[in-house]
Amino acid sequence: MPDTDPGPCAARDAADLALLSDAARAAGAIAAAHFGQGPASWHKDHGQGPVSEADLEIDRMLRARLTAARPDYGWLSEETEDDAARLGAASVFIVDPIDGTRAFLKGDKGFAHALAVVRAGRVHAAVVHLPLMGLTYSARRGGGAHEGARPLVAGGRAGLRGARVLASAGQLAPELWPGGLPVLERHVRPSLAWRLCLVAEGAFDATLSLRDTWDWDTAAAALIAEEAGVRVTDRHGAALSFNTPQPRSAGLIAASPALHAEVLARLGHGAG
Repeated sequence: MPDTDPGPCAARDAADLALLSDAARAAGAIAAAHFGQGPASWHKDHGQGPVSEADLEIDRMLRARLTAARPDYGWLSEETEDDAARLGAASVFIVDPIDGTRAFLKGDKGFAHALAVVRAGRVHAAVVHLPLMGLTYSARRGGGAHEGARPLVAGGRAGLRGARVLASAGQLAPELWPGGLPVLERHVRPSLAWRLCLVAEGAFDATLSLRDTWDWDTAAAALIAEEAGVRVTDRHGAALSFNTPQPRSAGLIAASPALHAEVLARLGHGAG
C-alpha cells in the first residue's frame, strides 16, 4: 500500500536519491578507468548495439551495491538478464550502466550513467551522471530537479519553427509527420538520458524519438525533465509507465507543454 503521509514518502525518496548519487559516482570512477584504454567490446544479439567489459563491470558493481542497501527492491538493467520477479517488487532499481556505449568506445565523453527508483510505474528518485563532463543531474518526485546544486528550469518555447531539437536524422523523415515536417534546428548528443537533461535545463527546446525506447534509457532522465517543467510522454501523448512486463515505451516526446502540443499535432495525434 502506498504511503499516505508525504513526510515518510519524501524521506524515503531522499534516502534513495543519496544512495543513487553515491552509486553513480562509483560507476563514473570505473568508466573513467576504462575510458580511452580500448576495453574489450562486442555486439549484442538482435541488433541491440555494443557492450563492453566496462558496461558489465559497472552493472555488477551497481547491482551488488544497490541491492545490498535495499534487498527488497527489484532490479532492471540493460546489461542484466531480465527477471520477472521485479514485477512483484514495490520498488525497483532501473539502471543503464553506460548510456551511450558507442560514444564511450569512440572516446566521446558524452556518455552517462542513468539510475532510477520506480514505484507503481512512476519514478521517485533519479540520477544521470556524466563523469567526464563533470555533470550530475538529479531529482526526486516533488523535490525539483538539479544539476549539482543548481535548480533546473526548462525553457518555455511555444513554437516549433526554429526550435533547437535533439533527435537523430531518422526522426525527421517527412512520412512520419502527416501534419507537416517542422522547420527546426536538429542537434545530436550520444546519450538519450543526457538529451532529456539538456531539455530540463533549457539548453535545448525538445528531444524526441519516434522509435520505441527502453526503460533504462529514459526512466531516470524523465523524472529530471518533469521536475524541471518539461512534459514527457510517448509518441502518442500518453504518460510513460515504467517496470512493465515489456520494459519499453512507444517512443518519447519531451518539450515545454505548448511545444509538446504542436509536436503531437504535427505527428497526427491531436493536442494530446
